[in-house]
Amino acid sequence: MHYCSRLSAEDAVARIKSGDRVFLHTAAATPQRLIEAMVARASELRDVEIVSLHTEGNAPYAKPEYRESFRMNALFVGKNIRSAVQNGDADAIPVFLSDVPSLFHNKVLPLDVALVHVSPPDRHGYCSLGVSVDATLAAVHAAKLVIAQVNPNMPRTHGEGMLHASKIHAMVDVDDALPETPRHELSDTEINIGRHIASIVEDGATLQMGIGAIPDATLAALSNHKDLGIHSEMFSDGVIDLVKKGVINGSKKRSHKEIIVASFLVGTRRLYDFVDDNPLIEMLPSDYVNDTREIRKNPKVTAINSALEIDMTGQVCADSIGQKYFSGVGGQMDFIRGAALSKGGKPIIALPSTTRNGQSRIVPQLKQGAGVVTTRAHVQYVVTEFGIVNLHGKNLRQRAEALASIAHPDFREDISRQAHDLYGFSGRSFL
Repeated sequence: MHYCSRLSAEDAVARIKSGDRVFLHTAAATPQRLIEAMVARASELRDVEIVSLHTEGNAPYAKPEYRESFRMNALFVGKNIRSAVQNGDADAIPVFLSDVPSLFHNKVLPLDVALVHVSPPDRHGYCSLGVSVDATLAAVHAAKLVIAQVNPNMPRTHGEGMLHASKIHAMVDVDDALPETPRHELSDTEINIGRHIASIVEDGATLQMGIGAIPDATLAALSNHKDLGIHSEMFSDGVIDLVKKGVINGSKKRSHKEIIVASFLVGTRRLYDFVDDNPLIEMLPSDYVNDTREIRKNPKVTAINSALEIDMTGQVCADSIGQKYFSGVGGQMDFIRGAALSKGGKPIIALPSTTRNGQSRIVPQLKQGAGVVTTRAHVQYVVTEFGIVNLHGKNLRQRAEALASIAHPDFREDISRQAHDLYGFSGRSFL
């Protein structure tokens, strides 16, 4: 069986050609050494298209000075490329996370090169995609050329993220720490939102949640719950203590019973050590993890997702601020719908009632140009620091009344008045 030789990063990326479409490994697995070597060739390259989901670290290929050499086509927009997308120096593709692998498998976006980040091969020749399987597994199978940076600090994870060394065309040895996302001190607002969410999480529920303050606050409030499970596109450090306490044990799950399922991870070294060679964790591709048919198999799926803004009819904007693209569709709709179809499931949109600038996030109507990620027909539970409402089965007037009740008190009267004017409501005031 053929094994590729070890090369320097410079020699490995020398095989990238002008006009190639290049995929980058996701999140904490972003192959920074390979990216740096590729960008160092900017003067030799033209019209290289970069495709990726969220990546950690620097994104030098998105700088204006490299616009002739590289063009970013983002499947999800992180902070490292946000200004480039908003300035028109990069592009973004609205797409469900569950659909991304099919873009590669079906050659909607044919891949020339995949730059990935793997663990060293084991005695059988298998490397692990480690903390990111998501759409990367599809990318390595679809790409004509696979270049991997091989890192002993990449955990070997169970699931479907194994890649035999014979499938890799060039290997580059590195010994770099993975990027870490530390947990931050929670604000009173975040703590209150977490407590509200925890109050409707039932024992035996299967959780989906991401990274950030609200998921952390929710997990911190779940220590007295029992028999929780995880089936989530990603998770972070917050689950570890609940696993150790026995709160998260997956005993009530019907699919992957007693197993934590995810497609990528972002956190600290504690998380990466926790998942290393841990059979409790299965890292699986996002077209499986985010498939509503799989999500709904588990009982009481409780999906916790965030929003930038929500209007009085229940339309949820999570990917843009007005016309400015901010993040992406991601897996929100996959899990909102999957949870709704689960027996006893609860799809939740959680958000602070105001922005950092003190503006209300609950508004009479979304900003001009804002994208609707979760439609008003899909939305159910909405949570702010001021409480919980369930919009399922409510008419437009009832929705407006419910949402006004959990808006910040400084804005309730104004948004109620505007909602009356916009939607032609008559009769008694909401408040």
